[in-house]
Amino acid sequence: MNNQTDVTEFIFLGFSNHPNLQGLFFLIFVVIYLTTLLGNTLIITSTRISSALHTPMYYFLSNLSFLDICYTSTTIPVMLMNFFREKKTISYDSCLSQVFFLVTCAGAECVLLAAMAYDRYVAICHPLQYPVLMSVKVCVFLVTGSWLCGLVNSVTHTVLAATLTLCGPNQISHFLCDIPFLLKLSCSDTSLNEFVLHVASALIGLSPCLFTAVSYILIISAILRIPSAQSRNKAFSTCASHLTVVVVFYGTANFNYDRPREGYSLDMDILVSVLFCVMTPMLNPIIYSLRNKEVKCALRKLVGGYVFLGNIFSRGQRSSN
Repeated sequence: MNNQTDVTEFIFLGFSNHPNLQGLFFLIFVVIYLTTLLGNTLIITSTRISSALHTPMYYFLSNLSFLDICYTSTTIPVMLMNFFREKKTISYDSCLSQVFFLVTCAGAECVLLAAMAYDRYVAICHPLQYPVLMSVKVCVFLVTGSWLCGLVNSVTHTVLAATLTLCGPNQISHFLCDIPFLLKLSCSDTSLNEFVLHVASALIGLSPCLFTAVSYILIISAILRIPSAQSRNKAFSTCASHLTVVVVFYGTANFNYDRPREGYSLDMDILVSVLFCVMTPMLNPIIYSLRNKEVKCALRKLVGGYVFLGNIFSRGQRSSN
C-alpha cells in the first residue's frame, strides 16, 4: 500500500484468536450493550420526568448517560456484526467515522466529569451561592462547552489521521479504530499527529482530571470540618456516586492508554479496552442507581408507572375479548 487512497478497509484482529468462542462473545456483548442502553435510558427518562431530579447535578447526569449511549453505540454494533464474519473488517471511511465519534465522546466525558465535580464543590463548599453559581445558564454553558471541547479535539485528530500515508499490512490488533493504532500503520511522518495527541491529552485528559482531583480535595476537607457525623455522611453521600464514576473512568482510561504496550498479549489489550470502552458506560447508571436515594426513588416510580400502565392495558384487552 503506497498511500492512503490504496486502503479501502482495515482488518480487526481482536477476538480472532478464539474462533470457537465467537457465539459466546456475541451473547455477552449483546447483554452488556442492552444493559447499557436500558440503564442509561432509564436515567435520562427519570431525570426528565421526576421533578425532584430537576437540579444541576441530575442535568449533568442525564448528559453523561447520553454520552455513554453514544460512546458504546460507536463501537459495539460493529463488533457484534464482526463476530459472524471470518474476516473482521471495517471500511476506511467507517474507521475514520468511528475515530471521530469515539474521540468526541471520550473528550466530552472528561470535561463533563470535571463540570460535575465543580457542581459538587459549589454545593458543599459554597451552598448559599449555589443557585447563582450553578444557574440554568451556567449549566447549559458547561454542558455545551464539554461537547465543543470533544468536537474540536475530535475534528483535529480525524483530519490529521486522514492525511496519514498508510502502509501494509492493514491489520489493527484490536476491535476498534483509534488514533494510536492508525499511527502504527503509517509510513509517513507522524510527529505532528503525536504532538497534537500529547497536547490534547494534557488539555482534554490531564487538566480535567487534575481539576476534579483538586475539587474533591477541597470537598473532602470541607466535609471533615462539619461537626455533626450525620451531616458529614449526608454531604459525602451527595458526591460519592460521582467520585466512584470518576475513579472508574480515569482508572481504566489510564490503564488503557498510559501503560506500556510491550509485554502484554492481545487478549490482555482487549480485556483492558473492554473495561474502559464497554464496561464503564454500563457501570455508570448502576453506580448512580445503587448509591443515590433520589435516583432509586425516581426509577422505582418510573418502573412502577410502566407496570401500572401495562396492567391497565392488559385488563382492557381481556375485557374487550
